[in-house]
Amino acid sequence: MAESLLQPVGSLSPAEALKLAQQAPEILRKNPKAFSASPLSSLFSTRETADTWTIYENLMIACLQTGDDEAANECLERIVNRFGDSHDRVLALKGLVKEATASNNSELEKILEEYEALLQQNDASIPIRKRKVALLRSMGKLPEAVTALNSLLDVCPTDPEAWAELADMYVTQGLYSQAVYALEEVLVLSPNAWNIHARLGEVSFMAASTASEGGSQKHYAEAVKRFCRSIELCDDYLRGYYGLKLVTDKLVQNTPKSKKDSEGFQLPDQATIEKLNETATKKLGEIVRRNGAKDKLWQGYDAREIAAARELLDSSSARVVR
Repeated sequence: MAESLLQPVGSLSPAEALKLAQQAPEILRKNPKAFSASPLSSLFSTRETADTWTIYENLMIACLQTGDDEAANECLERIVNRFGDSHDRVLALKGLVKEATASNNSELEKILEEYEALLQQNDASIPIRKRKVALLRSMGKLPEAVTALNSLLDVCPTDPEAWAELADMYVTQGLYSQAVYALEEVLVLSPNAWNIHARLGEVSFMAASTASEGGSQKHYAEAVKRFCRSIELCDDYLRGYYGLKLVTDKLVQNTPKSKKDSEGFQLPDQATIEKLNETATKKLGEIVRRNGAKDKLWQGYDAREIAAARELLDSSSARVVR
């Protein structure tokens, strides 16, 4: 079986999801529809393991992403046969299949009503609460999704993924201070998550662009700090270097009149900012160059991020030439 089916598949590209979904017939053929307690069954079928059900769940999601509803329903049927149809996670998976195969908004509204009914029976069902949030967001009901997610976090405040999702929804609405708070909660739970440090830097940079001149320095200082922390934790993290170059480019071009704002937040001195900018430029250049040269250990980057880094470097070079 594909090792990639043991990892979360929600962030796969369409091409990667299709590649996994194409393995569905072979995977389903090699594994029985139900596991028997008979000792003779082990002679003729694959032994059940914990990974079996992770594979079925991830395969189901990959099949839904690629429109193979028949294989997705086959995976779901096997999960239901094994765990019953009243288990919270199974109910959430059944809801996911219904959402993916719904043909209109009216059907989605009915699914939402089903989630509400299930939550009336069991208000503490985290999988159903999460499906409700996801469905509300997919339907464009962002304020309702935020309310539902805050309600979920009241029940389960130690879920870093839920806090990160809340931050993303706040950013979508331009509520940067609320997004910063949510991302700080993620870091309380996962202090060494370099991607979250970089994301907090990005949100702080966005907040600076909408703040007054005095208030923006607080956000610029926070952005510099967070991007530096992200690359301290992960030396080759492209988004960290990209963000650091972006914010230091801004500070080099528009030197603040004062290094401190009214709240006492202080930016690094100009020499430090220029040094950080030089370091970020050099590292981004190395990443782009070695990725383009197909160096073996430099091929794990997203192609879109490489393209964005190349564009940023080119624009920076153009400004220097002029």
